[in-house]
Amino acid sequence: MMLEKITALPIDKKIAGVHCIPILENNTIVMAWDKEEQLLTTIGGRAEGNESVDETIEREAFEEVGMKISSKRIPFASWYWESTDTYTVWLLARTIEFSPSTFDNEKSGYVICNFDTAVQIFNKLEPENMARIQLLNFAKERAEQLKWL
Repeated sequence: MMLEKITALPIDKKIAGVHCIPILENNTIVMAWDKEEQLLTTIGGRAEGNESVDETIEREAFEEVGMKISSKRIPFASWYWESTDTYTVWLLARTIEFSPSTFDNEKSGYVICNFDTAVQIFNKLEPENMARIQLLNFAKERAEQLKWL
């Protein structure tokens, strides 16, 4: 397993997981708090049935934090899972709006911060998990290339 930068969705294997790092107009990002894992995480999850990447991320963003994201989604990272022969992919997306959420699923809320603060939070909560920090660095680099920051 290894996190890799991407600029397009992989097509050689099934995409089973889709996550995003939404960016607000003020250049802050949205992360979700996972109740069970007690960790800050990206927004997203597993594709259900024959859902497309777009359908999965739209459903997950709304279910997890009551968020609608723009239709422009930019792939920036993937993780290949040898055990299932599938990918998890991460996308950048602009946030359109938040709706009230009951947080009935696995997330209990969200945190809005900039990339640097998110890295500091991950360093404090999970200092041994460099993949999360690498993911944020990939996302920030891609957002800067897109002139979203």
